[in-house]
Amino acid sequence: MAQITAALVKELREKSGAGMMDCKNALKENDGNVENAMDWLRQKGIAKAAKKSGRVAAEGLVAVASNGPSAVAVELNSETDFVARNEGFQDIVRTVAAVALENNGDLAATLAATYPDKELNVADQLVEFVGTIGENMTLRRTEGLRVEQGVVATYVHNSVTAGLGKIAVLVALESAADEATLTALGKQLAMHVAASAPLALSIDDLDAGAVERERNILIEQARASGKPDNIIEKMIVGRMAKYYQEVVFLEQTFIIDGETKIAKVIEKAAKDAGTEIKITGYVRLELGAGIDKAEEDFAAEVAAVAGQ
Repeated sequence: MAQITAALVKELREKSGAGMMDCKNALKENDGNVENAMDWLRQKGIAKAAKKSGRVAAEGLVAVASNGPSAVAVELNSETDFVARNEGFQDIVRTVAAVALENNGDLAATLAATYPDKELNVADQLVEFVGTIGENMTLRRTEGLRVEQGVVATYVHNSVTAGLGKIAVLVALESAADEATLTALGKQLAMHVAASAPLALSIDDLDAGAVERERNILIEQARASGKPDNIIEKMIVGRMAKYYQEVVFLEQTFIIDGETKIAKVIEKAAKDAGTEIKITGYVRLELGAGIDKAEEDFAAEVAAVAGQ
């Protein structure tokens, strides 16, 4: 029997898109012949994952996992929302989130970690699942937050089941206040983040280039009004303040009451708790955000099928 080398397995994986173990078995069954092994995989229906791996996966689910002082949010994409409603796919997302929690939300470490109760790492196991689930899957993002003292609150918007949905939010609260108080506050703040999608925690955290572009746009708009420069400068100060109120977490108006600035909400909560409370970070993952989705002409597709 021919020796099944790692190079042969790699070659077959690249040609077929099948998982490592499937490729190894195919080569064993075909005495190391790659072309025959490819045919064997196709006959088994395994090589079909190859085409699927090139298709856009913009649906799926986001998930959260936490243990109190640490929490993670992950995004696992599929091609259709139908698959996202599949319990098998949901179990995969939960498992990946649990692995991500063990790896502090680090994407590379999560992909390299061993998938629970399997011989493969997460990256290879997801390839294996492509053939089982029937669609391309991609672990696109993992993010984690941790506090030394306090809680990392979690919230999932448009949830399809516990901890899984369309928008995942984490809010890290560093404080000596009791856990119940921090968890309740954190959940409200996380709901705010889900709705308002801030660009940064504080004004200082905003991208300097984005701030400069916004300022230049406002200056040009103000100049178009024909006002003198001294008046324009005052106008820009006010308009930039409004911009910060729209995009900066601590400057935004709390959606729960519609009138209090987030910084003041934290200040009042700290006063009531009798100890300092500080937001040290937040994460917001919205399913499919930033993925270029192919525009499909459904009418043309139907017409093409009808003409066959």
